Amino acid sequence: MRFLDSAKIFVSSGAGGGGGVSFRREKFIPRGGPDGGNGGRGGAVFIRAVENLNTLIDFRYRQHFRGGTGETGKGGNRHGKKGRDIHLEVPLGTQIFDEDSVEMLYDLTEAEAEVMLLPGGRGGRGNAMFKSSTNQAPRYAEKGGEAKEAFYWLKLKLLADIGLIGLPNAGKSSLLNALTMAKSKVGDYPFTTLYPCLGVLRLPMRDCILADIPGLVAGAHEGKGLGHRFLGHVERCTAVIHLLDVTETNFIENYRTVRHELEAFSPELLQKSESLWLSKSDCLDAEMLAEITAELQAEGIKVAGHLSSFAAGGTDDVIAWLTEYYTSKDEQWS
Repeated sequence: MRFLDSAKIFVSSGAGGGGGVSFRREKFIPRGGPDGGNGGRGGAVFIRAVENLNTLIDFRYRQHFRGGTGETGKGGNRHGKKGRDIHLEVPLGTQIFDEDSVEMLYDLTEAEAEVMLLPGGRGGRGNAMFKSSTNQAPRYAEKGGEAKEAFYWLKLKLLADIGLIGLPNAGKSSLLNALTMAKSKVGDYPFTTLYPCLGVLRLPMRDCILADIPGLVAGAHEGKGLGHRFLGHVERCTAVIHLLDVTETNFIENYRTVRHELEAFSPELLQKSESLWLSKSDCLDAEMLAEITAELQAEGIKVAGHLSSFAAGGTDDVIAWLTEYYTSKDEQWS
């Protein structure tokens, strides 16, 4: 299934049914009077967040949604049937913007949270409702309310606990596969990951959702590479695991490049807890790893540890860090 994190949709509620104009005509009842029923309400458009979705791909092939029209009122004081409501389902973390994609109208972050995008048109009153002592035979009824229509932008920001960030080919997908049951594509070339992937790691105190964010490059916040499309997903994470490829010679510059792109996109991203890990450590000996760690620390960059997802080394240390991180969080919230 393809990943899609934005979609523009057109929605229209249903028009209300008009009121009926009718008079009761039965044998032995000479003065039956008006008995036109009310029209039915038009169908409204609702949108609901559900847990079993993680992409907006359903809105790639269908972008127009219309509520049902209410039926017209009938004789015998029979009211028209209301129009069919439309219920759209979107993933958790979906934000709803106006047509210009400027103003955020709703942010659906809770399961089964539902909002009404557009109400249906009200049903018109039948002529029976207009009967009075001075007008005992009204020959008119009320028209139904008009349908409402609008364009909306849907934008998905994944609800993940921890985001895996780094330059392309830094080992993020490999780490996600090593820690979880995710099957993220892995290759020995940049931009193997074309869209964010989620995985669930079961810790002693809770389940932790990890998000593999496609690699960032210099200028990502301006639209270069792939990561600029998915930087917004990092905003949902409570913390990030930053992977630094130790096989690259300019590792300090690479670290600062990623940090700069986060800051350029949103300064708030730098306020998130970060844990820096040296990836592909199986390619270097212990002495070289110690030298790299010392160089980073000399620049004021704290290193949490080193790991190799390929050789299954260091993943236990990452799990231990996550356990300690959430233990401290739980104590802080309690």
